[in-house]
Amino acid sequence: MKNNKIKVAVVQQAGYAKYEKSLQVSVLGIQEAAAKGAQLILLQELHTGFYFCQVEDVRLFAKAETIPGPTTERLAALAAELNVVIVASLFEKRAPGLYHNTAVVLEKNGTLAGIYRKMHIPEDPGFYEKFYFTPGDLGFTPITTSIARLGVLVCWDQWYPEGARLMALSGAEILLYPTAIGWGTLDADPEERQRQQQAWFTIQRAHAIANGLPIMVANRIGVEVHPENSALGIEFWGSSFIAGPQGEILAEASLDQAEVVIAEIDKARIENVRCGWPFLRDRRIDAYDGIVKRYIDKNG
Repeated sequence: MKNNKIKVAVVQQAGYAKYEKSLQVSVLGIQEAAAKGAQLILLQELHTGFYFCQVEDVRLFAKAETIPGPTTERLAALAAELNVVIVASLFEKRAPGLYHNTAVVLEKNGTLAGIYRKMHIPEDPGFYEKFYFTPGDLGFTPITTSIARLGVLVCWDQWYPEGARLMALSGAEILLYPTAIGWGTLDADPEERQRQQQAWFTIQRAHAIANGLPIMVANRIGVEVHPENSALGIEFWGSSFIAGPQGEILAEASLDQAEVVIAEIDKARIENVRCGWPFLRDRRIDAYDGIVKRYIDKNG
């Protein structure tokens, strides 16, 4: 009889200047999650170092790596050793001058199950990602693993309901978001900080609800000072979480502590919830032509 219950984990950690230090912390988190019975383990966005996109610096392209490459090879060996599926986020060097923000999915036997290249690329003070990353060209296609079909998206994708919906319509069984988000150090107003963080929680839980799917979100912790101006930087707010298909919080991490959060996901609940709340059934696909426009101008 098929077992629909899956134990999943999210690893929340700080970034470190040294690649080896950051990767070792990720490895320790994966090992802890596996020891607690996790079968599917999610790491945060760009987990092998600091979030480097606070500045535009051509020297930082040297951080990129190929896929397969050093990080995927090490994590693949770990996946095979621990018999777990690992989802990791990397700065991909696809070709000279062509780079992506890419998530890799490593199967239990260490093989590469698939990749997802971040589709939505932000460009804001402290988040200069358009300088580094070419928008993804693989679309919103779930990656099939022995655990489940994974709808992997990355950080800024989390604000767009279209990506989550297309993953769901293509058969995803779990939505996963490796992310790197926090407050700018100049965002001192506590009420504004609360609004930003709650918006982040709400939009992702809404994706779970609207699509009847469980969701896993991994965020980093710690203050990373701007490399050129010590008065600036990002205070990452952690709060990684796992939610069920009605948006219910199954597990949640703290704001500022490195930790592994574990929860059990029951894939059978996807059908149960969708039968009770048949949002996919009632979609008016005959009336959504306008969704592919940038904006619907009053005069056409």
